[in-house]
Amino acid sequence: MHPPPPCTPARRRAVAKLASLPLLALAACAGLPGQEPLRVNVVSVESLKGEGLEARFAVKLRLQNPNDAPVDFDGIALDLEFNRKALASGVSGERGSVPRFGELVVTVPVSVSALAVARLAMGLAGGPPLAEWPYALRGRLSSGPFGSVPFATEGTLKLPQ
Repeated sequence: MHPPPPCTPARRRAVAKLASLPLLALAACAGLPGQEPLRVNVVSVESLKGEGLEARFAVKLRLQNPNDAPVDFDGIALDLEFNRKALASGVSGERGSVPRFGELVVTVPVSVSALAVARLAMGLAGGPPLAEWPYALRGRLSSGPFGSVPFATEGTLKLPQ
C-alpha cells in the first residue's frame, strides 16, 4: 500500500478551485437570462434631523419584482443625482424579501452635504430656468456573499409654471 501523496500548494489550489465551483454556479443562476431588473419608485421623502452642515432625509422606495422568484436582501445602498450632479447617498442594513411578482416598501436614510447643495445651486443659477429637472436613482440590494441586485431609475421632475 502506498502512502497518500504529499499535500502541495498546487494541490491545495486545485482543491480550493473545485470546492468553489458550486458557489460559482449558484452565483451565475442569479444572473440568468430572462430575469427582469427590479422596478424602483420613490414613494416619499421625509426630513430627518441633520448634523452640522448636512441635511438628512428618509427616502421611501417601492421595490417591485416582476420575476418568478423572490429577491432576498440584507442591506441597501443608493445614490441620488439631481440635474446630472451627485446630490445624496445612503445605506441601510434593512433585511427583507421582495416576493415573486410582488412589491415591498423600504426606507433608506440619505445624507446631503452642504457642499453638494451649493454645487447644485451654482449649477442651476448659471443657466436659464428649467421647467424639467432630470434625476437618477441608482443602487443595489445586497444579496449576501453571492453578490447584489442592482437597480436604477431615471426621470424628470416637472416644475409648475
